[in-house]
Amino acid sequence: MALPMMREGCPRARAFFAGQASGLVEPAAALIGALTVARTEILLPYALAFAAGAMILVAVHELIPGCRENTEGSPYLPTMGIIAGFALMMLLDTAL
Repeated sequence: MALPMMREGCPRARAFFAGQASGLVEPAAALIGALTVARTEILLPYALAFAAGAMILVAVHELIPGCRENTEGSPYLPTMGIIAGFALMMLLDTAL
């Protein structure tokens, strides 16, 4: 945070303290996160699976634009195909 502020002409000391202040919420957020995980431990695998699916969706749909060429009617079909293929690969990998 400090470097972009300095690039825009902010004084060095102000940029430094703004950068330090931006990290003050991290210990409190880490504590809240740790307490939440401790209380909802049984849901953690499902939450992580959802997060992994969301990351795959973003990676395929947004970062690999070639997979969306000529998909006017259903833009998510190639993305869902890649996700289904990945799920099948993981199923075969863990089942055998």
